[in-house]
Amino acid sequence: MGANIGQKTMTKMTTAELRGYQQICGQDGAIMAIACDQRGGMRTLLAADPAEQAKITNDMLGDTKSDITRYLASQASCVLLDPLCAVPRVVDEGVLNRDTALLIGLDASGFDVSPAGYRLSRLAPGIGARRVRELGGTGGKIMVYLRADRPEANEHNVAILRQCIADFAQEDLLLVVEFLTYQLEGESLEDYTAKIPWLVEEGTRISLECGAKVLKLPYPGTPEACARISSMAGEVPWAVLSAGVNHATFLGQVETAMRNGASGVIAGRSLWKDCISLDRDIQRERLKTIAVSRLRELQAVIGNYRQKAA
Repeated sequence: MGANIGQKTMTKMTTAELRGYQQICGQDGAIMAIACDQRGGMRTLLAADPAEQAKITNDMLGDTKSDITRYLASQASCVLLDPLCAVPRVVDEGVLNRDTALLIGLDASGFDVSPAGYRLSRLAPGIGARRVRELGGTGGKIMVYLRADRPEANEHNVAILRQCIADFAQEDLLLVVEFLTYQLEGESLEDYTAKIPWLVEEGTRISLECGAKVLKLPYPGTPEACARISSMAGEVPWAVLSAGVNHATFLGQVETAMRNGASGVIAGRSLWKDCISLDRDIQRERLKTIAVSRLRELQAVIGNYRQKAA
């Protein structure tokens, strides 16, 4: 595709962006970020009943995110947080470790739906590159929904992507670009699952053509798909996200991704989904033991492949 010709120079990080990228990586040079910018998803994990979920305030979510930051992300190189519940609180209250980089999510919780049934991504109001810098962020993260097989589904979301990439480029601030695929209404799970490797590969192509310099990607399903993404991305690093799969499954995915050119992980629910609780004493204990233990296993897998690459 013609847009790929100048891709490697177009998407080369500036000095400032590279410095930010170094900070979200561990000492082994691999991305190791803890994602806890979820809001709606976190409420469903904290309470099963919709009425109880509705009682969980942003401040209560902020308590959970603070605990994840203090007890889990302090053992990683970076934390990804939202500007609604968690930031600037974790900075102002001294929760965020001085050695832990901070990515701030730009996307609003949830999505709108077009008349044709496509997911329309939303931005958190008032959060751009300048505001991320004001909040002490090392960089930002934007997530949009993409269905590469339906160009008409992506126009709104690609416009958001281009807008955010241009905004962060003007501010000379690191931006991590994430996209998620999704099952269409009336599409069988079998048909959708079969398309995932291709949808992730082509979503990667769209993101690169928009100018992404660092990618956060769903696991594309096969070693071959990981290798093709690495080849397509060239010098653009990509991290694999956990999508809430269980820890053992994610370890296998990370091993495959790292073996085939990934640059690390930005992982959330697979590490902490069964550790968070409205009882903060229980939450803190689980984070310090179960979640940190999982993180160490993840770091070992990543470190193993970084050593082999070196």
